[in-house]
Amino acid sequence: MKKELRLILFALLILTIYLSPLFILQENAHIRVHDNLDSNLAWYKVLARSGQMFGDVNAVIPQIINGVPRNAFGTEYSVIVWLYAWFPTMMAYCLSQALTRIVAFIGLYLLLKKHFLPGERWSFLQVGTSLAFALTPFWPSGMLSTLGMPLALWAFLNIRNGEGTKKDYIVLTLIPFYASIVLGFFFFLSAMGIFWLVDVLRGKGWNLRFLVSIAYMTCIFMLVEYRLVYSFLFSTELNSRDEYFHASLPLWRVVRLTLKNYVLGHTHVMTVHGLFILPITFIALYFVYSKKLWKQEKLFVFLFVLNFLLSLWYAFWFYKGWLPLTKKFHFMDTFNFARYHFLRPLVIYIGFALALKIVSLQGHSWAKTAKWFAILQILLLFLYNDEIIYQKKPTVKEFYAEELFAEIKEHIGQEQKDYKVASIGIHPAIAQYNGFYTLDTYNNFYPLAYKHQFRKIIEVELAKNKIIRKYFDQWGGRCYIFTDQLGKRYMIKKDSKRKLKNLQLNTSVFNEMGGQYILSALPITNSEENQLTLDKVFESKNSAWKIYLYKTL
Repeated sequence: MKKELRLILFALLILTIYLSPLFILQENAHIRVHDNLDSNLAWYKVLARSGQMFGDVNAVIPQIINGVPRNAFGTEYSVIVWLYAWFPTMMAYCLSQALTRIVAFIGLYLLLKKHFLPGERWSFLQVGTSLAFALTPFWPSGMLSTLGMPLALWAFLNIRNGEGTKKDYIVLTLIPFYASIVLGFFFFLSAMGIFWLVDVLRGKGWNLRFLVSIAYMTCIFMLVEYRLVYSFLFSTELNSRDEYFHASLPLWRVVRLTLKNYVLGHTHVMTVHGLFILPITFIALYFVYSKKLWKQEKLFVFLFVLNFLLSLWYAFWFYKGWLPLTKKFHFMDTFNFARYHFLRPLVIYIGFALALKIVSLQGHSWAKTAKWFAILQILLLFLYNDEIIYQKKPTVKEFYAEELFAEIKEHIGQEQKDYKVASIGIHPAIAQYNGFYTLDTYNNFYPLAYKHQFRKIIEVELAKNKIIRKYFDQWGGRCYIFTDQLGKRYMIKKDSKRKLKNLQLNTSVFNEMGGQYILSALPITNSEENQLTLDKVFESKNSAWKIYLYKTL
């Protein structure tokens, strides 16, 4: 027990060291931009100051696109929303990171110790694998959507085995307040339902407690995510997801995407498993094959196969052969069933622990090798610390550039609600974070009519460039002022020497929608042809951007 406690305390120390750059650097830290700084962190701030935290299901937030649906910003019963309402942005981010990673460590440790790798003999592997899992570079706003799965599975298995207590139901009650059903737990809970059904078909009885526990957690999620439920079931207004088309890949690209996902993973559920976890898993499979351990290690083999099947399913979801079905059943376009691959972090790291055990049982030298693989995986994940991975990206302070945008606000000299802006070459989330009312946005859920109206502004630019045309028309989550010249580049820093040439925007539509100013990261050489005049150029040492403020004529 003392050895186990020392290992746990040491793991928590390692986790503290990993998190320390965030807490020390705060706004000077480097963190993920994609689906983080460019979106969620700004949304939390907009929501917190909107006065619509508890707005009804038909409420709108006027700061974005002349009234983005309140439901687009998720439930007010999510703890992460309140962290950003109560604390400064980076303190909220730090607390969220710490909470998620600690729960991830505890959850996988309890799961392995109780159900998959029991026994004091395996203490090092239990703690080491759990620490590695807690260090994975998960998508920050996903919270416990994937990293909370081990703790939930631990509770479900306790209940399934007839050992459920109050603490298991407390776990199932609390997780929905810090996780998303569409970003992980829909797929996890449906997998639990399949697990229950397989038990029934195998003659293990109906196990109503297990079934009720699955239904109970599902109901808690439905209550917490009531806005999502309402939008999905009762909203009649067409939204941007109604033009989301995923079934477009030929078979050869499906095969390539399967292998890519299997080896490298996905940006929203990064497991960093290709260098050490995958080789040790294949080594373990070799021992299972050579020593005919199929029966003894059937769980490991099942997870090995499931891991590949999840990658296959992820890639196959984008196969163009689905097209006839998506046309017949529209929900197959609006709901992303490919996300069953969000189960992979759980599957991969349980499989990793079992692989280490199998290898360890092959002799003393192999046991040492297994431990080294666990240590090397932890060291590798340390190299994936945000401060290392994103060191060439702007810091949080440089990205949101509050000082620079305060100057722009002061220069314009009007109440921000009295005029609208849009951005070129930078994310509109930056202006939103600084209180500006924007016609552009990054959101997966907004009125389809608005998308069509906004498209008229950039219609000529989209016609010039097939990539951005397809990106906007077949998805449209980024409702940006796209240009043929910049394409999908919207991080143009102040040291750029480029100029925007031959720009063709419909500024008449821009004006009709309430637009008065364009915040451009580059000078526009033919601004007058676009009925724009350069008002002033803004630059700051604390900003990653130089802003050319253009006003409509």
